[in-house]
Amino acid sequence: MSLIKEINTASHDQIYETILKMHENLNEEESALVNAKLILILANHIGDADVISQAAELARGDH
Repeated sequence: MSLIKEINTASHDQIYETILKMHENLNEEESALVNAKLILILANHIGDADVISQAAELARGDH
């Protein structure tokens, strides 16, 4: 399976708002921790190591 790079949801604004809300009233360390937790939860949901590797490379700019 390949990583989907195009917008893949009709509710992208809602997703963005959810992520912003997740960070409300958190300091930098707490924000980093909640980001790490979200990444691990979503990686578990995806469950495909190749897709996660592609996403990690894209996020780092290693594409």
